[in-house]
Amino acid sequence: MNKRAVFHLVAMVTLVIGVAMGLCSALSFYWRDPVRAQNSLLLSSAITSVFALALLFKTRGDINLSRRDGFAVVTLGWIFAAVFGALPYIISGVISHPVSAIFETMSGFTTTGASVLPGGNFQTLECIPRGILFWRALTHWFGGMGVLVLCVAILPFLGVGGMQLYRAEMPGPSKDRLTPRITTTAKLLWGVYALLTLVEILLLKFVGGMNWFDSFCHTFATMATGGFSTRTASVGAYNSGIVDCIIIFFMFAAGVNFSLHYYALTGKPGRYWKDPEFRFYLIFLLICGLFLTFSIWGTVYEDFLFSLRAAFFQATSILTTTGFVTADFDIWPQASRLLLVLMMFVGGCAGSTGGGIKVVRIFIMWKKMVKEVRQFMRPQAVIQVKLGGKPVEQEIISHISAFFVIFLVVFALASFLMTFYTPDLETATTSVIATLGNIGPGLSAVGATQNFAAIPLPGQIILTLCMLLGRLELYTVLILFLPSFWKK
Repeated sequence: MNKRAVFHLVAMVTLVIGVAMGLCSALSFYWRDPVRAQNSLLLSSAITSVFALALLFKTRGDINLSRRDGFAVVTLGWIFAAVFGALPYIISGVISHPVSAIFETMSGFTTTGASVLPGGNFQTLECIPRGILFWRALTHWFGGMGVLVLCVAILPFLGVGGMQLYRAEMPGPSKDRLTPRITTTAKLLWGVYALLTLVEILLLKFVGGMNWFDSFCHTFATMATGGFSTRTASVGAYNSGIVDCIIIFFMFAAGVNFSLHYYALTGKPGRYWKDPEFRFYLIFLLICGLFLTFSIWGTVYEDFLFSLRAAFFQATSILTTTGFVTADFDIWPQASRLLLVLMMFVGGCAGSTGGGIKVVRIFIMWKKMVKEVRQFMRPQAVIQVKLGGKPVEQEIISHISAFFVIFLVVFALASFLMTFYTPDLETATTSVIATLGNIGPGLSAVGATQNFAAIPLPGQIILTLCMLLGRLELYTVLILFLPSFWKK
């Protein structure tokens, strides 16, 4: 492994984090936050930036990354970002223990949205200084499209190394390249991401009636499919059908492959419906939303329109792994709660900011299952698994099958470990899928109206690792535990 090049790029990621903290410090001063909050962001920015600059200077030279180096940069980059990103919470006193602070920051950068806030001396999110909450939301936005993909976009000297970073960080079994140059592709994806972010901010402000601060924070969380809110009751605090509808639309958009958004913006909107993953994603969401609507209408809520709104908001929030909440789904019927848990495993589309297993993997495995049943009936027939009318290579099917097995093994092992730190099995299993799938809320003690503050520190460490594994899709992190990875 080229350690000098790896840590040089990790230093660049860390420097981006330090500069972003400096911006939040300026905003904290503008909002007249308590002096301790302002100083915590400024001091955190200084510590992070000085460390990053020193590491950059020590590791300067030509950048030449192999595929193995790309995996190391991505994993270490996210770990460094989480550790240094936790400093404002600790120094400001918003979160007292470093483990919990790293849990919060990892949840932000991985767009999980699982939180230990409010807690301690801050009984509600509304009591926390705005600068800290803005930093919390900004970690989502950086993590959504990927801070390393941002580095690929703005650092053209990475050359072929940029492709290694892009492959290691972008979610999904396939990495669509919009142009032959990976740097240009990264710029286009970040451009689409920024454009959708701007549109949602303006809609929430001028149509939804939010203030600028809430508009920015909720948009950062929506487009990143993160789920951090500035309100203790999450989006439900606004009790607004307009706000709900705006956020539903952009959660849905964030769960779609961003390559399709790019094609639509360049005059090819038909690419949406031609994409089999998008069709499956849309139809599956509609079916789940309607099932939830009729499940809670008349049993939990009397009003049909409210039931429809609550059902589709939660269905979209869970499927896209955003994690916003407008209703306490822990009191919904058992069938509805089970469906929400199953949706946590599915997640968004490949190439989106959503987590989970990904729709395309579920779709291909479904077709593989159907193919095996048909093959059993007609052993001599030649039956292929097709996606969009084209045969799927056997190698891709094998990789997806292996991913399924690894995902379920990690889920089972982490759930077993969490039974030692949670009050019941429901909390243990849903806390794991909520973090491994980068969703946020689970059920029971980590449900819609609860948070993760009551989870003991060892449990928070396990769940922090689950977040990282889920965001980087298992392989990128797990290969670092292989002894052969570290051999020259």
